[in-house]
Amino acid sequence: MLNVGKIEEGFVLDHIKAGKSMQIYHHLGLDKLDCTVAIIKNAKSDKMGKKDILKVECDIDTLNLDVLAFIDHSITVNVIKAGDIVEKRRLILPMEIRNVIRCHNPRCISSIEQELPQIFYLADEATETYRCKYCDEKYAENDSSEFLN
Repeated sequence: MLNVGKIEEGFVLDHIKAGKSMQIYHHLGLDKLDCTVAIIKNAKSDKMGKKDILKVECDIDTLNLDVLAFIDHSITVNVIKAGDIVEKRRLILPMEIRNVIRCHNPRCISSIEQELPQIFYLADEATETYRCKYCDEKYAENDSSEFLN
């Protein structure tokens, strides 16, 4: 049995789809922070079969909830203070995301003008469809190579 100690102050990201924790780790910029991070991959889950979990010992305000919600809005965010869960935050799809994904349209102004921010807006909440603000190109969810570093 794996035993990862509890954290005193920070947050736990639970119910992450199995195999997605490293993507979340990088896109939240956790690799650039000086804090303790525990990544648990392929943990057994009654609801999901397998899941990933991230335990991060730092201020919850360092977490970009919009990026997290874009990647997977079904993730549970548990806020930890003094070793106890004090809040559970639900994620909602952001209306706009900046500099998370890249437009793959070669004629888009954001492809030509490198200084422009990559901005996508939520075009259809039911289908979770995002489109480029500049050229209206649809983001293809299965193309993870479009994520910015």
